[in-house]
Amino acid sequence: MPTRVFIDGAAGTTGLEIHQRLSGREAFELVLLDDAERKDPAARADALSASDIAILCLPDDAAREAVSLLGPDSATRIIDASSAHRTAPGWIYGFPELVGRRTIAKAARVSNPGCYPTGFLALLAPLIRARLLPADGSYSVNAVSGFSGGGNAMIERYEQDRGIAFRTYGLELSHKHLPEMKVHAGLDHAPVFSPAVIPAYRGMLVEIPLSLGPMRGKVTPDDLLAALKDYYQNAPLVRVHDSVPAEMTIRRDQPVEHDGLDLYVAASPEGQQARLIASLDNLGKGASGAAVQSLNLMTGEPETEGLTLPDSAA
Repeated sequence: MPTRVFIDGAAGTTGLEIHQRLSGREAFELVLLDDAERKDPAARADALSASDIAILCLPDDAAREAVSLLGPDSATRIIDASSAHRTAPGWIYGFPELVGRRTIAKAARVSNPGCYPTGFLALLAPLIRARLLPADGSYSVNAVSGFSGGGNAMIERYEQDRGIAFRTYGLELSHKHLPEMKVHAGLDHAPVFSPAVIPAYRGMLVEIPLSLGPMRGKVTPDDLLAALKDYYQNAPLVRVHDSVPAEMTIRRDQPVEHDGLDLYVAASPEGQQARLIASLDNLGKGASGAAVQSLNLMTGEPETEGLTLPDSAA
């Protein structure tokens, strides 16, 4: 029998892309609500309860409400694409490459990583675990994303106002991604996070600049690259590149849709400075692709089924 899946919030950007990735797959039967029922708590509760797995593509408060509609004894497993449960007790962080595929496969409650934290954690967490970089270090992360990451309201804003060239935000230095970045990287202190949005629909670059000279020990950029290559050697959705291109861009026209993650280590000639860089599709591995990857693992499907692998991305 196919696994019954309900996408709560299927009309939003993330929900639509998950639906797209699941369409035509015989392993899944989608539980659907018509437009009149999408915001009806009773209809949603019925759909949630009738499903084997519910994927929540909702604002944080609505995601918490959906969990409460199910109740603690429900057999329905959950993948939450919001930020409501990313550090909550009893929830598994939905990053298989970091927490383990078996852990995701057995989980009843999975919380999707944020798009920016996906790039940050993919770069930093393995290096902290390998003790090449200190957990008590002072880190910063500079990141830029296409506007689709902000949901329908931001998409509408950017499509109507063509004058926006660059938007930096999070200037209060208390972005909601910071707790998961600190906890899941194993840091003593939250990083300084500088996110920005540009007038491209999708795409994301996340960068962690490092001054290696003042750090304890004598770690080199080659050490960092070797550790990342070793860590991700069996990760089909992650590529660690031996070299760095002269420039990295996000295309405004014909953006590449993919579910992979590309990692780079740029280095100064003397090896005293490095720039760790992650390139990803904020709607792919940064959102919908990550949810489908977890769904595959939770249902015994091949991990990459329905996903666009890095080597097949245009």
